[in-house]
Amino acid sequence: MKKKHKGDLSIQVVAMPAETNPSGDVFGGWLISQMDIAGGIFCQKIAKGRVVTVALNSTTFRYPVFVGDILSCFVKLIRIGTTSITVHIEAWVNRAFEEGKIIKVTEGDFTYVKVDKNRKPEVIKKVNRKKA
Repeated sequence: MKKKHKGDLSIQVVAMPAETNPSGDVFGGWLISQMDIAGGIFCQKIAKGRVVTVALNSTTFRYPVFVGDILSCFVKLIRIGTTSITVHIEAWVNRAFEEGKIIKVTEGDFTYVKVDKNRKPEVIKKVNRKKA
């Protein structure tokens, strides 16, 4: 049975040499930042406004990311609160140099809060507050 991602594709990016440590592995922090960007894009569409990251509730690093890997971040809605949105983000790579091998490398839950122009929490207008 082939594994499948959960959620909507939010971003794709190629891991470049500038993102590596002295051993040649891509930094986990770079990977988390890409996931955070993907989650922010997804949540802005729901909130119809600016969102900020308030929590990284959990993260599991399964496999390393290598230079040349094509990283795809998929986002799935967990819940919408009064001002917050929690999502599950999966990071998958296409190992271009291994005949298209596709694997889930990392996943985690992120929470964002909608903010106004003064960076104060703002109510998310009427939306379906159930799981997607």
